Amino acid sequence: MAKSIVVDDLDLYYKDFLAVEGVSMTIPATSVTALIGPSGCGKSTFLRSLNRMHEVTPGARVEGKVMIDGQSLYDPAVDPAALRRQIGMVFQRANPFPKMSIAENVLAGSRLNSKRLGRDEAEEIVERSLRGANLWDEVKDRLKKPGSSLSGGQQQRLCIARAIAVQPQVLLMDEPCSALDPISTARVEDLIHELKSEYTIVIVTHNMQQAARVSDDTAFFNLAGYGKPGRLVEMNPTSKVFSTPDERATEDYISGRFG
Repeated sequence: MAKSIVVDDLDLYYKDFLAVEGVSMTIPATSVTALIGPSGCGKSTFLRSLNRMHEVTPGARVEGKVMIDGQSLYDPAVDPAALRRQIGMVFQRANPFPKMSIAENVLAGSRLNSKRLGRDEAEEIVERSLRGANLWDEVKDRLKKPGSSLSGGQQQRLCIARAIAVQPQVLLMDEPCSALDPISTARVEDLIHELKSEYTIVIVTHNMQQAARVSDDTAFFNLAGYGKPGRLVEMNPTSKVFSTPDERATEDYISGRFG
């Protein structure tokens, strides 16, 4: 079941460098929240903090709170590996495991979780996940072919199928369409619309039109200058951000006056 995420006064560091400062927001369940802003303002760093991938970088650390269902993600009792099964990640470039078949790619997460899968259960997970990623009809007759044999857009949807196969509560997407052609991008955007009925989705995008098309809420990040930390400038319903934003800096960025 999808969950909302509450972020309270979050600071993100790389060793002594403060990369993102003072972020507080509530990301609603079963909705799409877009993170926009200029390069280097901390959008992807913030996104990775939502499933504790930020701390994988040597010297990276977190101050503040990220909570799901009243549970702090950074509580010492929380297992990061178990957390990442609840909060899946889809990266900028499609990254199917090249030596695995399409079906094996989908099952990779379930098998990593040490689950022994019977044949019927495995087949059910593969079909459910590929249908969920709108890919089943395109690949059902070649499930044993390598995942890398698919087109770029199909590979990205395969990675989405792999992420949802373990039935997470949240899907994080870091510029999932930046390497795709317009037709593949449209298919992924249509998929995001469908998935939000079951998942809480957070997407980083540099494409203003994409943010306007796919998201319910938009958070604009900015930074005061090189070497300064990224900060959340405003978060509002997407329709408001793109029509009557609260902050002049948001309007300047969206209209292309800077950034």
